[in-house]
Amino acid sequence: MTDSKSKKILMVLTSHAELGDTGEKTGFWIEEFAAPYYTFVDAGVQITLASPAGGQPPIDPKSEMEDFQTASTKRFDEDKEAQALVANTHKLAEMKSSDFDAVFYPGGHGPLWDLAENADSIALIESFLADNKPIAAVCHAPAAFLNIKDADGEFFVKGKAVTGFTNTEEEAVELTDVVPFLLEDELVKRGGDYQKVSDWNAFAIQDGLLISGQNPASSELAAEKLLAALS
Repeated sequence: MTDSKSKKILMVLTSHAELGDTGEKTGFWIEEFAAPYYTFVDAGVQITLASPAGGQPPIDPKSEMEDFQTASTKRFDEDKEAQALVANTHKLAEMKSSDFDAVFYPGGHGPLWDLAENADSIALIESFLADNKPIAAVCHAPAAFLNIKDADGEFFVKGKAVTGFTNTEEEAVELTDVVPFLLEDELVKRGGDYQKVSDWNAFAIQDGLLISGQNPASSELAAEKLLAALS
């Protein structure tokens, strides 16, 4: 088993802050960053954070509400070092897959708007795959995988087991008509073998280099699968 202390994981956060035309804010979901971050840190992995715009990525204000606090979010609230890392993310365009062993995308609604279409993100993920390195995402962040192509020009998710925030979960948070697309529908359209469990239950799945988690409850599970893939 490879020593995880020698491993390096890039975590990519959204830079998108506007929740459609609602006038409300979005961004990344704290728990979906914090749980994987500490899963990796506690395993001795070196973490680098990046976002399309660099600097402080927007935090979804709803994810700061009391109902959504966990041991990981509380740890983050008291972790000045982690907060400083988040406040100073690197520019995504400057990241190279050769510097890392894997990449992880935390969710929140933000990625639906920027990371799904971001050319730097797409090129980076395709580079990780070309180097035979695993890619992972949770909740809405598998949107970053929608436009990834394989060497034959086919959608990478085609024929692969994949999950992400479900249509019924989107309906439950009353954002079906606000989001630019429904992630479940788009993964299916690209030929993904979309899988899910009951809303809000933990579920993560791996198919080769592709690791995805369904919802906030799945963030730690997805991170553990990524760690296992690196061992």
